[in-house]
Amino acid sequence: MAVKALLFLQWIIVSVLNFNSVLRSVLEINPHARVQAEEADRQRRSNSHHSRSFSHGVPMLLKDMIAMDDKMNTTAGSYALLGSVVGQDAGVVEKLMNVGAVILGKASLTEWYSFRALAKIPNGWCARGGQAQLLQDPCGSSSGSAISMAANMVTVSLVSETDGSILCPADYNSVVRLKPTVGLTSRAGVVPISSRQDTIGTVADAVVLLDAIVGFDPGDSEATSEAAQFIPDGGYKQFLNEDGIIGKDWGL
Repeated sequence: MAVKALLFLQWIIVSVLNFNSVLRSVLEINPHARVQAEEADRQRRSNSHHSRSFSHGVPMLLKDMIAMDDKMNTTAGSYALLGSVVGQDAGVVEKLMNVGAVILGKASLTEWYSFRALAKIPNGWCARGGQAQLLQDPCGSSSGSAISMAANMVTVSLVSETDGSILCPADYNSVVRLKPTVGLTSRAGVVPISSRQDTIGTVADAVVLLDAIVGFDPGDSEATSEAAQFIPDGGYKQFLNEDGIIGKDWGL
C-alpha cells in the first residue's frame, strides 16, 4: 500500500523541525506544501492521474535561488532579496508542479554562491540561515540540499551548478547527484551566474527527477531548444539497470 503524500510530508516536516536548529540547512518551509500533498492524495484516490510520475506526491526542497511564485522567498541566501516578489515559477518548478510534486521549502546555500566574495565566505554560510554544516566543510553552494539529504530530512532536492556546486557537496556529504548538460534543463527563473555554465540538477533519486524537469522552455529557449532534441523517447529511467554494478570494481 502506497504511503499517503500528506503523511509523508508530515513526517518530513517533523524531521526538519527536529534537526534544522543544529544543521541550519533549510531556510523556510512552504506554507502551501500541505495543500499540495492533499491534492496529490486526492488525485490518487480519484485515479485522475493515470500515468503518474514517480515524483507525484514526493516532498522536495528547492535551493534558495530557484524561484517559486508563492509565499516563499527567493533570496540566494541574502537579506537583500528578502521579501522580493518573483513574476512566475521557475521553468523547472512549473514542470515539477505539473507532475504533482510537493515543494517542501527552500534549502540553504552559500550566499550568492560565494561569487560576491570568492574564497572569503565559508562553504554553507548565508546571512539568512547562518552556517549549515553536518560533520565537516559541506563544500559548494548547494550545501543545504546535500546536508538535508544526508541527514534524511528530505529525499529529493533541486539545485544548480556553475562550477562544482552540485558535484562537491554531494561528494562531501555522500549523496547521489546528477549534473545535467547545460540546456537539458531550463535556467529560467533561477538566479544566474554564467549562461555558459549554469545548469539545474539534483541531489536525489536522480533519474526520476531528471525525467520530470528536462525539456524545452520558452523562458530559456536558446539553450533548451538545442538540447531537447537529444532527450530519448520514454525518458532516462528506462536505462536504469538494477544489476548494473554487478562485476564492477570499487576503490576507496
